[in-house]
Parts: sequence; structure tokens; C-alpha cells
Amino acid sequence: MDAVILEAVRTPRARAKPGQGALAGVHPQVLLAEVLTAAIERAGVPIQDVEDVIAGCVTQAGEQGANIARLAVLTAGWPVEVPGTTVARACGSGLQAVNGAAMAVASGAASLIVAGGVESMSRAPMRSDGAWQDGHNALLRARSHFIPQGISADLIATLDGITREDVDRFALRSQQLAATARAAGHFRRSLVPVHDPSTGVVLLSEDNHPRPETTLAALAALPPAFAAMGNEALTPDGPTFDEIAVRAYPEARPLRHVHTAGNSSGIADGAAAVVVASPAYPRERGLRPRARVRAMATLGADPITMLTAPADTCRRALAKAGMAVGDVDLWEINEAFAVVPIQTMRRLEIDPDRVNVNGGAIALGHPLGATGAMLLGTALDELERRGLATACITLCTAGGMGIATIIERM
Repeated sequence: MDAVILEAVRTPRARAKPGQGALAGVHPQVLLAEVLTAAIERAGVPIQDVEDVIAGCVTQAGEQGANIARLAVLTAGWPVEVPGTTVARACGSGLQAVNGAAMAVASGAASLIVAGGVESMSRAPMRSDGAWQDGHNALLRARSHFIPQGISADLIATLDGITREDVDRFALRSQQLAATARAAGHFRRSLVPVHDPSTGVVLLSEDNHPRPETTLAALAALPPAFAAMGNEALTPDGPTFDEIAVRAYPEARPLRHVHTAGNSSGIADGAAAVVVASPAYPRERGLRPRARVRAMATLGADPITMLTAPADTCRRALAKAGMAVGDVDLWEINEAFAVVPIQTMRRLEIDPDRVNVNGGAIALGHPLGATGAMLLGTALDELERRGLATACITLCTAGGMGIATIIERM
């Protein structure tokens, strides 16, 4: 049994600045509520048919705690009978929510689910929940050391011979493609303007994170973002993060810190929603699905290198779909750090012209829990615009995991 996609929408991605960002004054429940309502309205389905809402969210504390999916349903004024659940797979949470919805409808457990994600990084900054990657578990720490993602990104670059110029050039590409796409209106199909809940005034209608004025010289002038952090330690008597990295991978000595604020994903606020249904649901109601889910996969990887799973995760999804790399028309590889899509393209031997053709998180920003669902919508819009058939969406995640979903335009 298949799962189909009826609609995919997102808010603009806003630069996250506590108290100052364009969306910093909007409660994350409201952000998610806006896209939930827009998604079903654009899909042309009644609210009472929604059997569940699944939302990805990374920092599930404070305003993003207490099961934000259910609270967003209530904030939206939907019937109390519509339930909601919140999931976390780190940066892949939004795509995990969509995949979970697809699993539910494909199994026959539901006919219509709205899935997606939200993250207000202005109001719920990373680690504001007090968590560290190992959950402050001494037993786990003794078994497997964890290091910050930025150190992992630099470790991968060192191991794979990816230079500072390589990552800066990729970052410039992201900015240039995003600027072109925005100017041409490629994002308009999915965008949902965010309104002030008190006045109804539109707060943001387009992404404000990109920096189209970026140059290679400006990128080259930025200092390494994680060099100082590499000399820090999790405990006073423990090894530094750089020491942990090179102990695990001696061939990476000396560790080269190549990632900066300019070639890493931007901190952002935003939300996204995807309407997922059984094939019978739209057929019985005269609705036309936009795509179907061909395959999905998840995979773990070494938590020290952490960000290396996308290539093998995509291989697993391709095998499930009976496809090869060359069968995929478009790829969305989350730009958590420039090294991630660079390494994934190299390992899978993907034509760069098929990857992140409208830019990515380096330019547009990375609202953690929402990004996966946003990437799926971006891929679907671009398949339709170009008249192409298939896309693969993949993200690396904290803790050393990957997630991938293959969709086919209908």
C-alpha cells in the first residue's frame, strides 16, 4: 500500500535573533499552527478528516515542550478530536515526521495525516533544554565519546581532503542559487506568510536569511568557527574535543578547522507541513495527489564523525525503491555544513547540477525540526517546475544518523 502527498507548505525561514528576528515574537505553536491550517486549506481537505498530526521538533522544552504538535492543533482552533504527537530525530525530525505519516497511511492505520516540523531558534536556542548529546550518561560516555557537530564537520573535511576553499566555494554556490531562485519566484508555491496573531499584520512573507551579496573573498576572511571549541573539554579533567577526534582517527592529525559561520547552516526560525494520505483518500474525493513516497530509510553512523550517514542512507533507500543513483532527477542534501553535501556527492558520484539546485541551509537557514519537511516541499516544487519525476531528500543528524526519503511526482 502506498502513501501519497497532497500538499507541502512552509513558512519563510527567518534569521534567528532572540527578541529581534522577524519571527522572534511569534510563539512556535503559532508558527506550526499557521502551516497546519494552510496545508489542509491548499490541499482542499476538511479538518475533521485529519486523523493525526505529527511534528518534528529538536529542542522540546519550554515553549516547544509539552507535545507541541497537539498544542499547535489547539492553537489553530482545530477540533479537539484531532490528536498530535511530536517526534525527534535531531536535524532529521521534520522528515521523520513525514516518513512516520507515510508509514501509518501505507499500513492502513490512517487515511490522512498532516506531518511536518517547527523550530523557533530565536526562542528555543540549541541546548536550551540543558541536554548534551550523550544525555549526561557516564556509562554511554565511556563507551562512545561525542563531540560537537562543528568539530565532526572539520574532522570529516580533514579525513577526506576537503579544503577551506572547497567548502567556501560550495557556500558561495548555495548563496548564488538561493538568490536566483528567490528572484525567480521558485519558492512562492509553498510559502505561507506569517502573521502577527494579535493584529493580523504580515510579519514575514519571504526568506530573509540569504546573503546574496556574499563573495568568495568575504567567505575566505571569516575565522574558523570551531577552532576554539576544539580546545574545550566536556569535563575539567577530560580530553579536548580535538583530542577525542584525533584519538579516534589518528590520520586526521593535525585536525584542520575549515568551517565558518559562512559555510555552515544558518540559525533560523520556521515551520513546515505536509499532507500525507492513502491513495484511496484523494481518489474517492476527486483530489489529485502531487507525489507518492517511493521509499524511505534511516541508518546509524559513528557518533564521532556523526555527519557521514547520508550517502549510505540514500543507498539503502534506493535499494528499497529498486533505483540507482542515476535514476534520481533531483537531490536535496541538507547543508548542515558544506562538507556534508560535498562528501555525499563524492561518495555517490552525483552530478552536482542535480543537487540543491535552489540553494540550501547555508543560504536559507536551518530551523532544525522543520528543515526535513521543508526540503521535501522544495524538491516537489522543483520537480513540478522542471517536469521531472524523482527526488531524494536526505539529512545527517546529531548522534550519528542519516535519514532519506525518495518521492515521485504524480
